[in-house]
Amino acid sequence: MLTITFRADRPSDARPLVLPVAKDEAIDAHVPAGIADVAKAAAARFTGDAGAIVDLHAPVDGIVRHILIVGTGSDLAADKAGGALVAKLLTTETGLVVDATTIEPGQRPLFAARLAQAAMLRSWRYDIYRTKLPEKQKPTLTEIEIVVGDAVEVAEAAFAPLKAVAEGAAFTRMLVTEPANILYPESFVERCRQLTDLGIEIEVLDGPAMAKLGMGALLGVAQGSARPPRLLVMKWDGTGGKADPVAFVGKGVTFDTGGISLKPGPGMEDMKWDMGGAGAVAGAMKALALRKARAHVIGVCGLVENMPDGNAQRPGDVVTTASGQTVEVLNTDAEGRLVLCDAIWWVQQAYHPKTVIDLATLTGAMIVSLGHEHGGIFANDDDLADQLVSAGKAVGEKLWRMPMGEAYDKLIDSPIADMKNIGPREAGSITAAQFIARFVNEGVKWAHLDIAGMVWASKPGTFWDKGATSYGVRLLDQYVKDVLEK
Repeated sequence: MLTITFRADRPSDARPLVLPVAKDEAIDAHVPAGIADVAKAAAARFTGDAGAIVDLHAPVDGIVRHILIVGTGSDLAADKAGGALVAKLLTTETGLVVDATTIEPGQRPLFAARLAQAAMLRSWRYDIYRTKLPEKQKPTLTEIEIVVGDAVEVAEAAFAPLKAVAEGAAFTRMLVTEPANILYPESFVERCRQLTDLGIEIEVLDGPAMAKLGMGALLGVAQGSARPPRLLVMKWDGTGGKADPVAFVGKGVTFDTGGISLKPGPGMEDMKWDMGGAGAVAGAMKALALRKARAHVIGVCGLVENMPDGNAQRPGDVVTTASGQTVEVLNTDAEGRLVLCDAIWWVQQAYHPKTVIDLATLTGAMIVSLGHEHGGIFANDDDLADQLVSAGKAVGEKLWRMPMGEAYDKLIDSPIADMKNIGPREAGSITAAQFIARFVNEGVKWAHLDIAGMVWASKPGTFWDKGATSYGVRLLDQYVKDVLEK
């Protein structure tokens, strides 16, 4: 990860110098003395739009420096500015200086902190399996210094929790990026054991323990794999026992072949990230612990591998869930809801949370509905839905609320069991949510985030290159700040 430091004055060395400038602001008002004419010449091709960059080379402090003027838009978009800088310089520079004294003093510390977080997030790479990466493609940027005048301490304080969230997001991205021969239920648990160093308590249920609890739905998914399942529980209480817990539950299918209802071969390799919901829960827990959040959160990850061997669950099988309800499994590729239903039921019985939020790469239908712009949210409580949508908007992890209702619920009634695990082709994401809702206790506020289109990106974004996005980590952290830490 990048090393970020804040300082009072601008150093006079040869590193590139970055000057943030808002949309429609005069460039020459913010550049060092002596290069105003050069800056004016550049103004003709500088829009000031968030993330727009123009390059100059001019003498500053007695040496010729590479100067980058980066646009912050009309709303001081520090995120886009930080992301754009790293995207441009990650493999060409070793360090840079951002002179944030171009920003008004009252806004400067938070601007600098947010730019720093965006730079950390955008710089994340996972190249450990690339043994022949050309030198010019290797990351070289290791350090960013941000000049904030007399606001160093304030900027550092603003950055500390954002840095914690960036580190949590990096943990999620590592989990999501690892191939399924490296990351499977047991090794997922081992990666998360490091969180105990931060004060998180870990509990792990193995297959026999889950069988004793009657988790027939989760175990049914796992029975075709040589990799045994795990239920990972992570507990963080920053309230000293004063607050009731909130539960975050993640779908952790470390690889999903579809089981006997086998997926098509092309693109199946993507199913290593079918544990993106569990990855987001783990990363969020790390972020909360790192910043010592004043909240009581139970993170639960249902970890399985869905494979098609001779012992695999068959279409038409009936399983009994931990709640005692029975499910006719019509499609073994609708497995995520079978994992979630037992995990959600268990956490309610074990910890009695009044709020449960689950995250899952659950349905391809969600991508058909919303593409890769929004995650879908289903909820039984309007306030909870509004809180999560607001949190997502604040950090750029957008959610769109989807409908639920009795008419949809009837679509998953089974003629031989309490329910079936799929409905008709229509409303596939909605019937999946209706299935999970049947395992939520009366009086419990619940939200289901279907993030199938959000955990992996095929093109670069503000906070990521192609690949794992860590979607959900910043959203959950913001929800905790907005709602639990009031």
